[in-house]
Order: sequence, then C-alpha cells, then structure tokens
Amino acid sequence: MADRDHVDEIDGAVRNLRARWRIASITSGWRFPSDWAVPEVDAVCGAALFRGDLAGALRNLGRSRAWTGAGLDETLYDVAALHAVLDRDSDADGLVSADPHAAPFAMLRAVAVGWADLTGDVPDRGATESFSGLATEGYLRVRLGEVYRRVTRIDPGAGEWPVLLAVSVDLSMVDGWSRPMAMVLVADVLRRVFDSGETTASLGCSTAVVLADRETAVAHRITSARRQIADRLRGDPQLVTAAHPEVRVHRLPDTLPAAHDLLHRIAGR
Repeated sequence: MADRDHVDEIDGAVRNLRARWRIASITSGWRFPSDWAVPEVDAVCGAALFRGDLAGALRNLGRSRAWTGAGLDETLYDVAALHAVLDRDSDADGLVSADPHAAPFAMLRAVAVGWADLTGDVPDRGATESFSGLATEGYLRVRLGEVYRRVTRIDPGAGEWPVLLAVSVDLSMVDGWSRPMAMVLVADVLRRVFDSGETTASLGCSTAVVLADRETAVAHRITSARRQIADRLRGDPQLVTAAHPEVRVHRLPDTLPAAHDLLHRIAGR
C-alpha cells in the first residue's frame, strides 16, 4: 500500500508541474494549446522533479516539438516557461514570465539540439553543427565538389551554376549564450525559406551560407530571408545590435579550388 501511495505521490507531482508549465507556456505565447501536452512533456517533468536525465528528456522534447511543427523560437520559450515555473514555489499559479535569457544554457541547448536533429537537412549528424543544425564547412565542400562535377559534365557554359548566399551577423556587442543562439535563429529562418533541398551551412560563429539553384524565385526568397532574420533578431533584446544582417549573393567561380578560396573570404579568414 505504501508503494502505491508513493506512486500516486509521484504522479501527482508530475501532473502538478505539467499543469503549471502548460499555463506558463500558453501565457508566454504557445500558439496551439491542444498540441502542447505530448508524452515527452511528462518525461521532462519527471526528470526535472526526480533528478533524472533532464538533458536527454529535453532533447526528446525538442524532436517532438519539431515533429509537430513548432518553431525553434516557440520551443525555446516553452522551455523558458518550464524554468520559470521550476524557479518558483510549488504553490505558484503558473502566471510567470518566460525569459530565455534567464533559463540555463544547458536546458536551452538540449532542446535546441533535439529540435535541430529532426529539422536539419543533412541526415548524417557528423556533417552538422551540434547546436545550430547547419551543415559543416566540410560537408559544404563535398556538396560543392558534386556541383562542379555535375555542371562541368553537362556544359560549363549552360548557365546551370548555383549561387552562394552568405548571411553574416555582427556579434561584436553580443555575449553569453546569445551568441550561438543568434545563429540558431538564422539557421531556422534559412531552413524554412530554402526548403527545397538546398544546402545550408555554417562558416564560423557568425556566418551562414546557402547553396541554392539560380531560379526565378531565388531573389524573392533571399529578400524574404533577410527580412525574417532581421525580425527574429530584433525580437530578442539581447540581439538587437545584430539585427542588421549582411546578406550577399556570390556567383560561383569557374573552378572548385577558386570556390574553396571564396569560402575562406566569406568566412573572413
């Protein structure tokens, strides 16, 4: 009987935390209340209350949120709401202010990595940055090699060369976890705008690139990406100074070694 009482006590604690977290998340901007209560939520509550693998539970939650279509920004605020609730007394009403800047970096990183695992456009995790989910420079070089072999086999003068879109943000006035988070937000926008099999990659801590086909809609997509990135960065008080991204479109040079040199110049090396 005592064991049953203990189980009931655990279940009650999880239900209480889940209810308070849900209220805090919805009041902080969660858009679809009916989609919030996934099974991974209970796993996170149990880990947070009883010293379980919270990082692992948050990674699974991040994957679940991405699977149901939640954006990264919304997912991070959801975890910030959890932290705000945990930071209050157990009898608090859940009407707390979710502040991602107050939440521990480890919590935010875990859920962001999980989210990026599912949304990253490169299936090999070894070919992606662990936090932003962007492809590594090494993977981009592999893709460029494929492009040059394909185009030169068809006809170098046929006008089939893709373009390289480079997005750089000024992080000189940004510190702490906000620096990597800026690139997470940039990566999220680029994957949403360039969602037709393009390669999105990292060229350092403040520059991302997209290898995109030169087609009629690419100019519109570049303009849309610039606007959305600025809006996302401007919406974070810690990233306002980075909210004027430099966006440049580079024509690929005639040879692969010259393309590698271009990557070095874009990265500022």
